Amino acid sequence: MVDDAGTGDPPDGLTAAEIGMWQAFRNGSVYDLRSGDPAVDDPHGGHPWGPERSVRARIVCWLLLDGPPALAGRVSSLKLAGVQITDPLDLAGGAVVPYTEMKHCRFEKEVLLPEARFATLRLVDCSIPRVEAARLHTEGDLHLPRCRIHNGIRLTDAHIGTDLLLNQAVVYRDRRSHSITGDGLTVGQDLQAEMMESHGELSLRGAKIGVSLSLRGSRLVNQYGRHALNAPQMTVERTLYLTPAAVGNPPQTSGTTPARGTRVQRFECDGGIRLDDGRFGDAIDFAHARLTLQNDQEISLRRVQTPELRFLGEAPRRGRVVLSGARVVNLIDRASSWPGPGGLQMGGFTYENLVPQGSFPLSRRLDWVMAATAEYNPEPYEKLATVLRNGGEDADAREVLLAKQRRRRETLPLAAKLWGYAQDWTVAYGYRPGRAAVWMAVLWAVSAVAFSRAEHPAIKPGEHPNWNPALFALDLLLPVINLGQDTYWQLNGGWQWFSTALILLGWVLATTVAAGATRLLRRN
Repeated sequence: MVDDAGTGDPPDGLTAAEIGMWQAFRNGSVYDLRSGDPAVDDPHGGHPWGPERSVRARIVCWLLLDGPPALAGRVSSLKLAGVQITDPLDLAGGAVVPYTEMKHCRFEKEVLLPEARFATLRLVDCSIPRVEAARLHTEGDLHLPRCRIHNGIRLTDAHIGTDLLLNQAVVYRDRRSHSITGDGLTVGQDLQAEMMESHGELSLRGAKIGVSLSLRGSRLVNQYGRHALNAPQMTVERTLYLTPAAVGNPPQTSGTTPARGTRVQRFECDGGIRLDDGRFGDAIDFAHARLTLQNDQEISLRRVQTPELRFLGEAPRRGRVVLSGARVVNLIDRASSWPGPGGLQMGGFTYENLVPQGSFPLSRRLDWVMAATAEYNPEPYEKLATVLRNGGEDADAREVLLAKQRRRRETLPLAAKLWGYAQDWTVAYGYRPGRAAVWMAVLWAVSAVAFSRAEHPAIKPGEHPNWNPALFALDLLLPVINLGQDTYWQLNGGWQWFSTALILLGWVLATTVAAGATRLLRRN
């Protein structure tokens, strides 16, 4: 099957469908074999396509790798619609120059593109058994929107010059239970996979995205492993969107957030998400995300760095959310988005500003910290107090530190625990210093009234000041300070016990005030 004349005419041995494709290639026109019946033309349907709509894969490869010259005044390109390609399409290692676009096509066998080079490759609404494209290189886009790929996509170490589009694609798992394997993938601009269905693990380990990664409205399901999205050490220069997409006719997959009032399709993930050690230039956005986990699965953001974390989805009922070591500037969250006790870990999690959406009272914020600390850990309390204080909410910061002391008290032995209760009841560990003044005033008033109702003889008659029950009570109550009253009067019977109790209470109050003042000075 050779074009001996070198004129560009179709060689011998081609079928009628292949001759038509050959001529359309030279003309740069679309070769459309659709019948006009939507049910028949559906590449994902069960209606058979006969030889009148079939071309051999090796003829397609011939055109792309060493095709005939274009007609005068034309640019050769392969544009197919409604065509069935038989046998594997093997372009491994090839350099494809012509523009390539296939719409509504059906591939009987896998598409093999490892180490191939394209300017731009567009496969739109096609049925493909598998796409094998490790180390693929494109100068422009790689488009696979609305394609249905039955045994996974492999894009390991591929380089996409501009955009990678997977909008509304349906991708099923391969034999390793991966739907898309994109480890080491580099995308020059956007990776858009909006309203996509992934049945298996979507693996993007170490991937680099030049602008944003959008999974708006997508559904990730992996019933065969721990992770539905496995993307540790991924770098996204702008934002990772795990948010809703607008649903319209046609669906709106423009890469923008839907306007208010628009019918939307949520991002749903049935399986774990792993973004450990990732770098995100603008934000990670979980707005309205629906996350379904098993008990051993996680939303793992360990050591993630991003200016903004928008944790605004539904709280997972099982599994855990892990923020250990993550660093964010703005934490935008909602009280109902966080899991309960045992479902949150955030040791070493640092954030600079809290931007709650909706009602998020301090009591709920303290529950948030408690949910992350099954055992006492002062770090989350101190971090929250620092952020609140830096935001001018000093009273709330003191309440957080008081909650920390009360939580710590639960871990202490009995004697220390009793001393902790004393500090709490009297001066609230120094975070409510006005309470000590109230206790002192009450004790002083009660004791002054008590001493005024009884006669107390002088120890040395004629060598004593005038009896003043208020000063006498204050002299007993204040340790160290001597007001010149308590050493001149003799107390008998129960008054001795009363004065001893007053002295002890004075020491307790003074000690707790000193401890609280020391804590306040250290904090400031």
